[in-house]
Amino acid sequence: MRLFSVSLSLMDQTFQGLIVHYFHLVMLRTFLPFLYGSALLISFLSCQEKTDNQQIDTSITQATELNDEFLKKLNFPQTVSYLGLDKPKDTTVVKVKSGTAPADMVYIQGGLVQIGSDEGLEQERPSFWAKIAPFWMDTHPVTVAEFRKFIKATNYKTEAETFGNAGIIDESTGQQWILKDGANWHHPMGPDFPAAADDHPVTQVSWNDANAYAKWAGKRLPCELEWEHAARNARNSRTIYSWGNDIQSQGKYNANIWQGKFPVKNYNEDGFAYTSPVGKFGKTPLGLTDMSGNVWEWQSNPKFNYEALFRTPIRDGDLSPELAQRGGSFLCEPGWCHGYRVSGRSSSTSETSLFHVGFRCVKDIK
Repeated sequence: MRLFSVSLSLMDQTFQGLIVHYFHLVMLRTFLPFLYGSALLISFLSCQEKTDNQQIDTSITQATELNDEFLKKLNFPQTVSYLGLDKPKDTTVVKVKSGTAPADMVYIQGGLVQIGSDEGLEQERPSFWAKIAPFWMDTHPVTVAEFRKFIKATNYKTEAETFGNAGIIDESTGQQWILKDGANWHHPMGPDFPAAADDHPVTQVSWNDANAYAKWAGKRLPCELEWEHAARNARNSRTIYSWGNDIQSQGKYNANIWQGKFPVKNYNEDGFAYTSPVGKFGKTPLGLTDMSGNVWEWQSNPKFNYEALFRTPIRDGDLSPELAQRGGSFLCEPGWCHGYRVSGRSSSTSETSLFHVGFRCVKDIK
């Protein structure tokens, strides 16, 4: 049985746009419109009710001890050496000689970073401190051309190819999420649409597919803390985006996002309705591209409640069965998800393949 999910941040909510158990394709086609409509109604009702319940559990603000039991479940890499609500007194960070940079990777220096935003959405609170050791990071999301090399070298079959379909937004059905037959990494919108361009981020890859590629490449997926440390330019920048606080500079967009009213109308003012070539919107101070918009990026850890790190016992819902995603995508619009902020978060199940989700890798420095 396959569980497929689409998560989009809607104000303080997570909108499960489509949750479908695969019993039979005919049943899916019959009931999908009803499932979508029900999910949409529930989402908006929940959003309306949220105004009375926006306060974070304030009891954790006095907590100083880390919940080690919960931390183990997150399986963070060894680059993470400190987590706390308070800034550590010992601010020294392990220094590692970087050596020669691997191809298309940049050195991310170690440092202290304040994860999340106390002014952000509920899932981004409370902010907390982490100490991160240096690592290498891909300059850009893995491209279609790079993923093709992996496929040819290993004869790997992605989960979208195995199941025969993948998730897209279908404009012909009123902007609903559907499972498109034949949609996969080389034809992300389906066989009746053009093939994906080589210099665009690969999409329609599940978390499992991304992990398989990373292992083949001698790399791994970043955890959320590493990703945000890099997005904050490895110096705990507190700007909304890696480049600053404005989505536009001199009248031009700094990221591939949705302009208009999602999902009704996209004016494509940035020049792209879907994915864009990697690097099209410039680099961060560290030399990274596409850290905001274009495609969401899979992370190594499950999505979790930040406050659960600093309280006991573990509660239902503290640890999601879904895997975290960062960076936002071309579907993100300020009034809907605003996920392209540095602190923005999303998630999907490990077998889910979507036309707006890709990944990039990191590599440990030895």
